[in-house]
Amino acid sequence: MKWARQGFTLIEILIVIIVLGILAAIVVPQFSDASTDAKLNSLKTNLQVIRGQIELYKIQHNENLPETQGSDTFVNQMTQASKADGTTASIGTSGYNLGPYLQSIPNNPYTGANTVGSGGIGTSDWYYDSSTGVFRANNHADYAGY
Repeated sequence: MKWARQGFTLIEILIVIIVLGILAAIVVPQFSDASTDAKLNSLKTNLQVIRGQIELYKIQHNENLPETQGSDTFVNQMTQASKADGTTASIGTSGYNLGPYLQSIPNNPYTGANTVGSGGIGTSDWYYDSSTGVFRANNHADYAGY
């Protein structure tokens, strides 16, 4: 007499669940690492671009760096048209033939925002020192060195 098989046994189902759990435990951390690596690479790329544009600004403005105080702030000096003395105006304004150097300040990939400040770590998304030209991430001590 032949027995008709009706379905899977409990042991077979448990074995499949265990195998799927092992595979998930192997694959999920790899996705987490990829996300972390992508953020770090994005941060490094943003910093490289911004630092290059700060240097270009300095060359075109008689070795003067963008400022952080007054009406012509770092953000304005990097995203608007300017004169050699550093004053800014809207793009296309007559006599303001330098810049813009950036379309906008990019978001820090770790914070999702783009504020630029000169205070301590955590007070803004990016840190800029107008006396030295240092521009770095400012969101966490681990990334402040970049």
